[in-house]
Amino acid sequence: MSRFQVVSGKGGTGKTTVAAALALALATEGKRTLLVEVEGRQGIAQLFEAESLPYEERKIAVAPGGGEVYALAIDAERALLDYLQMFYKLGSAGRALKKLGAIDFATTIAPGVRDVLLTGKACEAVRRKDKQGRYSYDYVIMDAPPTGRITRFLNVNDEVAGLARIGPIHNQAQAVMRVLKSPETAVHLVTLLEEMPVQETADGIAELRAAELPVGRVIVNMVRPHLLDEDALRTASGGRRREIAKTLTRAGVTGSAALVRPLVEQAAEHAQRVELEREQRAVLAGLELPTNELPLIGEGVDLPGLYDLAVELRKQGVGEGAGQGVGS
Repeated sequence: MSRFQVVSGKGGTGKTTVAAALALALATEGKRTLLVEVEGRQGIAQLFEAESLPYEERKIAVAPGGGEVYALAIDAERALLDYLQMFYKLGSAGRALKKLGAIDFATTIAPGVRDVLLTGKACEAVRRKDKQGRYSYDYVIMDAPPTGRITRFLNVNDEVAGLARIGPIHNQAQAVMRVLKSPETAVHLVTLLEEMPVQETADGIAELRAAELPVGRVIVNMVRPHLLDEDALRTASGGRRREIAKTLTRAGVTGSAALVRPLVEQAAEHAQRVELEREQRAVLAGLELPTNELPLIGEGVDLPGLYDLAVELRKQGVGEGAGQGVGS
């Protein structure tokens, strides 16, 4: 399985939750994962019921089997300061530039450079090794920008081509792209079984493929259970009210006539939703990608719920198989 897992999705599909569950699933059985945030929302900290993440890698969870999950909130300004120190040895001069507002100006006026810094920091963690030559992390998972921006965000080489054709920034962009377009990387898209998220997922996959970025899998989130069997669905969609009333009466339900209308309406709505979901599953099947489904959990995902989603991903085979990382 690819060591760099990028998770994107339309807003509201729960991509941050899926990224966090994926980090836990991949950390199972003693693995070590790094969960990276690039949008400054501190969503990872909220999910793990932790304090706001600083600009440093910090352990936030232990997975089943003793694996560890670390997290990092990448800040573009801090990443640029690191970059200036690494390539130009600016040190205190870089901090002076920050006070003058030059760092903020650079990361705002040139969004391509900003994306190079954000993706570059994550790719550095993917490539990093310890003194024994082992990878520091088995997997790096990025909670990436939404589907509408993901291709441009990842295709940083094209973004900076007009800004820097030679020099450190150009070289850094090329180094990032070597990781992003390699088998080490997989871009997963999170969706719901609804028309707009599915269409945006299909469009996003087409854009990623056109940019020759490696598409991983589709993860369908917040899947609701089917409450009626096929016969009941046909009955509900057919509006067979008289038969339903007779059945309720035979079952000893008093006032069955008054119950029929709301029951039929609810059943019909359920039947309609099931049919729409079948249509969206057919669209997703046409994308010819591995697909996973995660259940809807109550009114929100708490920490135990996050672990439940990780277990579900493991049951579906995510994270199993060979991985090149710590100890390999």
